[in-house]
Amino acid sequence: MAEEVLLRVRNLATHFHTEEGVVKAVDGVDFDVKRGEVLGVVGESGCGKSMTSMSILRLVPKPQGKIVRGEMIFNGKDLLKMSDEEMRKIRGNSIALISQDPMTSLNPVLTIGEQIMEAIQLHQGLDKAAAKQKAIEMLRKVGIPSPEKRVDEYPHQFSGGMRQRAIIAMALSCEPQLLIADEPTTALDVTIQAQILDLMREIKEKENAGIIFITHDLGVVAEMCDFVCVMYAGKVVEATDVFSIFRNPSHPYTIGLLKSIPRLDDVKERLDPIDGQPPSLSKLPPGCSFAARCPEVQDICRQKEPELRQVGVNQFARCLMRDEWKADA
Repeated sequence: MAEEVLLRVRNLATHFHTEEGVVKAVDGVDFDVKRGEVLGVVGESGCGKSMTSMSILRLVPKPQGKIVRGEMIFNGKDLLKMSDEEMRKIRGNSIALISQDPMTSLNPVLTIGEQIMEAIQLHQGLDKAAAKQKAIEMLRKVGIPSPEKRVDEYPHQFSGGMRQRAIIAMALSCEPQLLIADEPTTALDVTIQAQILDLMREIKEKENAGIIFITHDLGVVAEMCDFVCVMYAGKVVEATDVFSIFRNPSHPYTIGLLKSIPRLDDVKERLDPIDGQPPSLSKLPPGCSFAARCPEVQDICRQKEPELRQVGVNQFARCLMRDEWKADA
């Protein structure tokens, strides 16, 4: 498997200025995405997963939102130092996004085919006939029946699952080097979900593409990902390979997430939820942001903010009590 780093993100911070104060949606995130590998980004809603992807694409809503620091090195160049024109050439071409809400991603007055063709003609320089042929082929690849007919239909004529597959066809049409998939299979039934995951695996292997897979579904993480970043309150709290995240989780939040998943080999009347709610990102408490919900919290956790540090071979965690947790595992 290729070891070349396609995207290197360091100390990325994206903040929003609101009436309640500064919301630290992304606050010092580090990770690498290698060619031919899938990085899973997991965590509860509001932890900063999607805003991290928007930051990579430099689509942070303005004027409230701003990338305040960091670097994002893609193919040797810092995305934060590129002009708007340079970024427009990269979005949808070298870096593509599969969003979780197809209704806000599709133009209701253009046919599905026109929207797929637009990206193909813009980035690949094909004429209209060739672009339409490729659009039909992409719809066929994502499992849409009668693509020759469907290519001329409008988004309202597609079901929710078919609209999501059309978005995926659009994202894959220019054969991107980096694919950001933000909850791409949430609206799909399990059969179509399996087809989409197979298609993404095929793109990864054939094109040697890197994939950032944002999800709350740890089952999909186990099936799809090579490495995993667990996010909480805008920060990465654990980062390791997919085997270690399930076999030997280090951060108490990661352990809590895994305990809350139903298992066939451990049937319980009730699951083990993580008590409490994530903190407000505009009023983060001192110390560890997970302290109020952590079952093994100590006084020092409420005073000192932990750093992301190496705790094992290719494993990093943001926990002052990590050694104690390791002993109890």
